[in-house]
Amino acid sequence: MEVRRRPNRSSRVGESLKQPDPNPNHDAHSHLTNALFFTLFFSVAYFLLHRWREKIRTSTPLHLVTLSEIAAILSLIASFVYLMAFFGITFILHPFLNSRTSPDDDLDLHITKPPAPPISPPLPLPQDNRDLVLAVVSGSVPSYSLESRLGDCRRAAEIRREAVESLTGRSLKGLPVEGFDYDSILGQCCEMPIGFVQIPVGVAGPLLLDGNEYTIPMATTEGCLVASTNRGCKAIHLSGGASSMLLRDAMTRAPVVRFASAKRASQLKFFLEDPLNFESLAVVFNKSSRFARLQDIKVAMAGKNLYIRFSCTTGDAMGMNMVSKGVQNVLNFLQSDFPDMDVLGISGNFCSDKKAAAVNWIEGRGKSVVCEALIKEEVVKKVLKTSVEALVELNMLKNLTGSAMAGALGGFNAHASNIVSAVYLATGQDPAQNVESSHCITMMEAVNDAKDLHISVTMPSIETSKSETYLT
Repeated sequence: MEVRRRPNRSSRVGESLKQPDPNPNHDAHSHLTNALFFTLFFSVAYFLLHRWREKIRTSTPLHLVTLSEIAAILSLIASFVYLMAFFGITFILHPFLNSRTSPDDDLDLHITKPPAPPISPPLPLPQDNRDLVLAVVSGSVPSYSLESRLGDCRRAAEIRREAVESLTGRSLKGLPVEGFDYDSILGQCCEMPIGFVQIPVGVAGPLLLDGNEYTIPMATTEGCLVASTNRGCKAIHLSGGASSMLLRDAMTRAPVVRFASAKRASQLKFFLEDPLNFESLAVVFNKSSRFARLQDIKVAMAGKNLYIRFSCTTGDAMGMNMVSKGVQNVLNFLQSDFPDMDVLGISGNFCSDKKAAAVNWIEGRGKSVVCEALIKEEVVKKVLKTSVEALVELNMLKNLTGSAMAGALGGFNAHASNIVSAVYLATGQDPAQNVESSHCITMMEAVNDAKDLHISVTMPSIETSKSETYLT
């Protein structure tokens, strides 16, 4: 900073340079004004927030304002402008500041800003693949930056693959790298790829369901899985087809919140479970998406901790993101009435996602469905190579009694998980959600004088988004 003093035109030798303050009460008035505008700002802000919350609860349009609200808005703007100037953000009052004269006009300040340090560009990448591999191994080139710096996703995968082989001393010859579109997954899934896994995809069917025929793709390396599924589809088709019912469609998310006392936590529990409050909460929740619609709220309590399970429809999407956004909206809304609520996590595992849980088996999560078919006696004998009586007995002793002896949770079936996983892998669903999606109870009963077989499967928690991969 360079300081140059102009010639003093008014001061004389021996005259004091310090001028007395012409207004000794200036500081007192300034403190009083600051306190007034601080109080005004927070008072009108609280008033407007309170009015906004009341309008949401009573479904009153927000643009309809009263005289008191107009006055509060004007006061809020005025106090906001003053506070901005008070905190040193003077560009708002810039036109007024330009007209002011400095009492210390004899100082001419020339402030020279130090030059900003130059930003060194990233070092150029080696052109040769071998040199680039060595740079990745040494850490001078981060592995995750290869796609953005090379501009070639396939070459980035090859470089990263060779770097992994060099670091581990193991060959990746059995993992193919050619023949995959790496650009399609950039920024979408599977960061830092080094290849891809080949899974054979077979088809079973056609399955006659609700009057429509479906050919079902299945990705699996297990022998006989597609063949046995295809045999079941054939038996159903020859017997007139199966029918399905959607019992419920509700994805869930359950945050965990904590209070200072169990008594205070119970107050929020009663508030959430009160039917009179549900409509207001649903309005706030549904703002997160055009498709999300809140259906139900269940609250579990452990000491001073609450686990709030929100259930909502999600349209064709599996819907975890839209449910989480809706939950966040509700938590923000509740914070005004329960400011002491401490949100520990948007998910408290009471949802429950990708874990075997009784709450999903009992309450359901995602799509809750039941399917049934009536298999004729001759089809059981010719296609399934057994009898109705033998199937009913085996189902009772294995799928029901045997699973009960094992303490199974949602596992009262032969191998529903095999089929669900194969279909999920083939259609791009999340295979980890096979855990709860394969919850299934298989029921068999001899009907029509014990000649035909009535079979049904009830699956309360199929978590899936709409897929066009099924061939109709």
